Amino acid sequence: MNESQIATYRAQLTEALNALDRSDARGASAQKTVVLDQQAVGRLSRMDALQNQAMAKATGARRAAQRTRIHAAFARMDVSEFGFCEDCGEDIPLGRLDLDPCATKCVSCASG
Repeated sequence: MNESQIATYRAQLTEALNALDRSDARGASAQKTVVLDQQAVGRLSRMDALQNQAMAKATGARRAAQRTRIHAAFARMDVSEFGFCEDCGEDIPLGRLDLDPCATKCVSCASG
């Protein structure tokens, strides 16, 4: 893989990281503690708020996991290991990296 291709993947991953940051900023208020106030909110409304909070926290956890994958891809780029399968050491096809620049395994190793 040449430097131009790595720079392209680095730019894609940087944009993905920025998008995650924007999503985190939008979803922060949904993860706040649901206040128990039976006078202002009925029981079903509170249950709905708790469910929304749980979904927001799960979404935040998925974003955190993706952020970790992106940082790991940056680390592989820094040590010239990006684009190589972590199991067999062969090149990961560019088509696979185009779909998921965070991929760490070739298709045959990923499929088991």
